[in-house]
Amino acid sequence: MTASQSELEAFLESYSGAIREKDIERLMSLYSPDIVYFDVVPPLRYAGSDAVRRNFLRWLATWESPIGVELRDRRIFIGGDVATAHMLHRTSGTLKDGRAVDYWVRLTVCCQHSQRGWRIAHEHVSLPVDVASGRIAMNLVP
Repeated sequence: MTASQSELEAFLESYSGAIREKDIERLMSLYSPDIVYFDVVPPLRYAGSDAVRRNFLRWLATWESPIGVELRDRRIFIGGDVATAHMLHRTSGTLKDGRAVDYWVRLTVCCQHSQRGWRIAHEHVSLPVDVASGRIAMNLVP
């Protein structure tokens, strides 16, 4: 593993930790100001850190418990000051409405390295869809 790969692995662990701790300031410090974010919820895209912050605040407010996070099957590709990583991301815990949730999403982040270190310039979160029924397949496990 190269120094850049180790640095990006640590960056992704910081990302996971910020979500687990519901630490919006730490989480947003990992994003580029001009982030473009594709989430599983509307709209089609969130553009800019202010829009992404509002989306995260909305999402974080739905949790009663700490947020369980697991990253699996990470693949990191680095070329100079640009990196892409894709992985499976597990989220678990209890929502404020009392529902226990435990689901996996597909996550891709595109990062750029600058004087501030790695920052996420693009993030894409997706869920598989059963095309025949048109329903989201949230029960898949790697």
